[in-house]
Parts: sequence; structure tokens; C-alpha cells
Amino acid sequence: MLRSQEIRDKAPEMDSLRIGSGWTFDELSIPQIIVESTYGDSHPGSIHLDKMSNEVIKSVGESGGKGAKYNVTDICDGQAQGHDGMNYSLVSREIIADMIEIHMSATPFDGAVFLSSCDKSIPAQLKALARMDIPSIFLPGGVMDHGPDMLTLEQIGMYSAKYERGEISKEKLEFYKKNACPSCGACSFMGTASTMQVMAEALGIALPGSALVRANSQDIEKISQDAGRQILQLVDKDIRPSRILTSRAFENAIMVHAAIAGSTNTMLHLPAIANELGIKIDVELFDRIHRKIPYITNIRPSGEYPCSLLNSAGGVQEIIYSLRDYLNLDCFTVTGKTLGENIIDYEKNRSESSINRNILKSLDRPISEKGSVAVLKGNIATQGAVVKHSAIDEKMKKVILKAVTFNSEEDALAAVLDGVIVPGDAVIIRYEGPKAAGMPEMFYTTEAIASDEKLIDTVALITDGRFSGATRGPAIGHVSPEAIDGGAIGIIEDGDLIEIDIEKRGLNLIGIEGELKNSREMEEIIVERLSRNSKKIEDKSKGVLRIYKKLVTSAIEGAYIKI
Repeated sequence: MLRSQEIRDKAPEMDSLRIGSGWTFDELSIPQIIVESTYGDSHPGSIHLDKMSNEVIKSVGESGGKGAKYNVTDICDGQAQGHDGMNYSLVSREIIADMIEIHMSATPFDGAVFLSSCDKSIPAQLKALARMDIPSIFLPGGVMDHGPDMLTLEQIGMYSAKYERGEISKEKLEFYKKNACPSCGACSFMGTASTMQVMAEALGIALPGSALVRANSQDIEKISQDAGRQILQLVDKDIRPSRILTSRAFENAIMVHAAIAGSTNTMLHLPAIANELGIKIDVELFDRIHRKIPYITNIRPSGEYPCSLLNSAGGVQEIIYSLRDYLNLDCFTVTGKTLGENIIDYEKNRSESSINRNILKSLDRPISEKGSVAVLKGNIATQGAVVKHSAIDEKMKKVILKAVTFNSEEDALAAVLDGVIVPGDAVIIRYEGPKAAGMPEMFYTTEAIASDEKLIDTVALITDGRFSGATRGPAIGHVSPEAIDGGAIGIIEDGDLIEIDIEKRGLNLIGIEGELKNSREMEEIIVERLSRNSKKIEDKSKGVLRIYKKLVTSAIEGAYIKI
């Protein structure tokens, strides 16, 4: 018996209440599908989702089911930048997932279609569907168009920093602002939003070809209708997320992540999603996989092209096809087939001539023989730290820099813009980790560095906070343990010498006051500094942010709430 029908027997008011909501009596006894979106007027990634939901509802009805729309709207990281709103960004992932759990637990449904486009809403919905484990499909909300001259939103941070330094006019900055977001959908670069759409398809929980469809195209209607039809098939066969989201499926997603130079925030999200299924993903798995998978997707911020061009260049299906010799092809997917069977279906209609090799490289001529991220360890980050090395100049991959320390991003940004930071510096920003501040992004500071020709290839930023998926340049984040948790990043002093060694995966404090020390001397100095480090950060947060900071795991574990 369908779950919805079992609970109807237990709750006689159910029929009356649904009839009062416009259901017919006959609709009460057919498969019932929750269509859960993050629709809202708040930003381009959510504003179009109601239209997609309507298409899903229509398709579900035509396929013999009854759909019901639910919403938990999300926030926009772009609008949260530059103020304390960014502290709430990562916590929103947890709360959206919790609210969906409430929706699906309080009211019976037999299957679910989830729609979202953006940074925290996608992992939130994937967490929720994994937690609730009823037949489910994730439907990506697609990607926005690019602006004139391939303008995309992540460039606004660069142009803003140029304006602050007097390098461009106010009129030029305003032109860029007016044209950076010409349509709805996820921002048109391989930031966290686009990366997580790709991850959903790579995991097998989204239909093949559904990630990164242009959000204002007719194709978005088609994939919405396809999802509405397919969810009834999953309900009929009782195919649940726990059958699809296996450890081998997560390995597949990480392989695709390497190929696309995906956002480092994925290293927070995939472990958090896997945790819902009792699967532990050590971030070092990212490192091991990225060492063997070529980077082939020439999309910003690591590459040259807007994300809006990826689908017409071959799309995610072509990326997966390219990696077929590496992937776990026996993984099951929402098509009701294995990944290998999906690839065979794609190959039947594949045309090599339709692949744009400027945008989507082949494995024998990749952008890089290795993927884009690395996990660093050392006396600064004993549990680990994360870097996207595909965005770093070769000469910065093994370097010794001089520390300049800050206890907030605001102070660091001011120092960069005021010319305090000079070539050879390591900008240290601490007390921005999940337990101290909710783990905000350091986007404006990274852009201020990356947009300065004197600094982009000579200065690194090291933080226990995180970065935007749009970040470029030498940026090392997720340093764990974080400063407020007794991490050594909290005792670095101005003038200390920091060694970064990407190839050896090292991040170490190796000297003080400009003088190198041996490892034993350095260990003694760190122990002594930690013993007298009594710095306390007064927690003025309240409500949900305060709860999050008290219950959150470390960044290297995924920064999810753990009770």
C-alpha cells in the first residue's frame, strides 16, 4: 500500500482537509507527490522555480498522480556578501533541510520532486531527500545567460575592487552591475550553484542532461515534465535515494568535480549529504581522486567561458561520457537504469562534431592532467585545509610568505584596498570558521587580491573561513582546527614565515620574525604560543546562528549540525 493511503486510514481528517484545498475525491487515492522548491522573489536562482513546479505538477497529473507544491525559499549568497548576512549562508543549508523534513514528516507523500538552483538550496534539498528516503528526483533550476562580452556576476567583485582603487569609472562599474545578471537561473560560472547542479546529475539523483540547462529556454520546461513523469515510475518501483546515493556514487561525483574544477564548497556539501545516509566522506578522498582525474572543463572562474555555454558545448552528459573509464558504471540512477546504461543511451545519439573543444577538452588534451583541488596538512592545519590549485600560478605552488594577520575579513579587505598588503605576504584571516562566525565567504578579499596585478601571483590568503565558488587566485580555506577551537591559525603572528607546498600537500609555519626554524624549534614555539593564547571572541549572535555555532562540526568534516 502507498504510504499516503496508510496514513489516510489513520487520519480521517486528511480527506476533508485536502478536498478543502481543491483536491477531488478520486485524487485522494492516487500516488501523491510533494513538489518541494525554493521558489521566492529573493534572487534569480529562485524566482522562476514556481513555473517549473507548475510544469512538474501538470506532468505528474498526466501520469496518474497528484502533485502538491511546497516551498522553503533560500537566500542568495551574492546578496549576503559584504555584511553579517553572510554568517547565515551556511546555516541556511541546515535549516532548509530541517524544514523540508518537517513538511514531509507532517504530511504523507509517496514521492518527491525537489527544485532548486543555488549554493545552499541544492545541498539542503539533497540532504533532505537523503534523510527522508522516499522515491525522489532532484530537478536543477538551470543557469542564467551571460551578459555582453561574456560578462558574468563573479566579475563584479573584480570591477568593484578596480573602482575602489580608481582604475575604472563609476559609470563603467554601473554598466557591469546592470548587465551581469540578464536572466533567471544560477550565476553563469562554475561556482557552488552550478557545481552542485552538476553533482546532483553525477550522483544519479537528477535526470541525465538536466543540470545547467539555460533557465529561460524551452528545455527547462521539458526537463520539468520529464521529472514529473519519471517520479511516478520511481514510486511504482519503490526506488529510493538510499539505493542511488551510495559511497560509489559519491566517488563518481568527486571524479566529475575534478573534471569541472568545481567549487571548494562542494567539500563541505558532499560530506554533509553523505552523512545523512551514514556514509563518511573524508575530504582526503577528494585529494586522492583529483590526483588521477584530468581537469577538462574550460569554464570560469578557473577557465575562460561562461557556464551558460557548457550545455551547447556538450554538457554534463559529455563530461560523464568522457570519464566513463574511471567511473563506477554499476551505480543506480533515477532513470531506473545504471550509470553505464545511461551512458550507452547517450552514446547512441552522440555526435563528436557537436562538442566544442574550446570549452570541453578531451581527456587526451586536458587543461590539466590532474583535478583542481588539494587537501593540505601541516602544523597550521593538523586536520586539513582546502585549496583550488587550478586557479593558482605555478610559482605560488611552492612558496614561503610572510604572515599579516587579521581577526576579521573586514579588516583584511581594508588592508588590501589601502595598499598595506604587498607581494610576498600571506594574508591570515581567522575567527571566521563555522564555530566562530558560521563560516562566511571571504569573496571580496580574494577578489581584491586577484584583481590587483601586483598581488594575484605573489600573495596568498589563508583562512578558517571559506570562499565563494567564484574565487580565483591563491586562496586556502577550511583551515581546521579553526582558531576558536584551539587551531594553530589563531597563534600566527605578523612576520611569521608560512610555507605552502601544493605538490607535497603542506601548509606549515616554518619561521618567526623572518628567521627560519627547524621542525623541533617550531613545534616548541607553537606549543608555547598555544599555552598562552587566551583570546576569546564574544558571541553576540542569537537565534538560529547561535544554535548552529554550538552544534556544528568542523569545516573539514562538512560543517553540518551534529547532535
